[in-house]
Amino acid sequence: MKRGWELLLFLCVANTAFAGAQKYEPLAASVRAALHAAISDRRPPTSSFQNPVEAANWLEEMSVRLAKRMPNQESRLEFLRAAHYEAKRAGLDPQLVLGLIQVESGFKKYAISSAGARGYMQVMPFWVRQIGDRNDNLFHLRMNLRYGCTILKHYLDIEKGDLFRALGRYNGSLGRPEYPDAVRAAWERHWDYRPKAATNP
Repeated sequence: MKRGWELLLFLCVANTAFAGAQKYEPLAASVRAALHAAISDRRPPTSSFQNPVEAANWLEEMSVRLAKRMPNQESRLEFLRAAHYEAKRAGLDPQLVLGLIQVESGFKKYAISSAGARGYMQVMPFWVRQIGDRNDNLFHLRMNLRYGCTILKHYLDIEKGDLFRALGRYNGSLGRPEYPDAVRAAWERHWDYRPKAATNP
């Protein structure tokens, strides 16, 4: 009975966007400079996978899981490559980032929350003024992911690796369990990934 109740709760959570509302907090000049540098790096992206086999396996697996939410295969693969790259670049687990996006925006590129947060990772516009460039477009795929991943890593650093508190900060709900629990549920139940074991020749 308990398992059925938990499944029902998860299904309700999975279909509800928690729409981010990061809180504005003054940043030390050194922190602002470091975050600005992270956002502003315009070097061409390289592969974030260890090898082509890892890339093919991960993209194939995640593409199947994302197909209902993003029916167009070309757009889906572009999104997944960008999400993996930006997550790895920030030192985050790509599957965690996918779970966060599921909860924040339901994978809707042009989502806008009641608080004004934008895009896949529901980034608040004040971040552009604080650490970015005024021309940064938070609805641009890679720009949104770059900001979102950089911000989440910033919160993880502030909270010394405490994911529960970092997710609370990300959503503007620090101290409340609903959002961190929802992200963890999405991550573990829908995006958990175990690399395929290598076969001996």
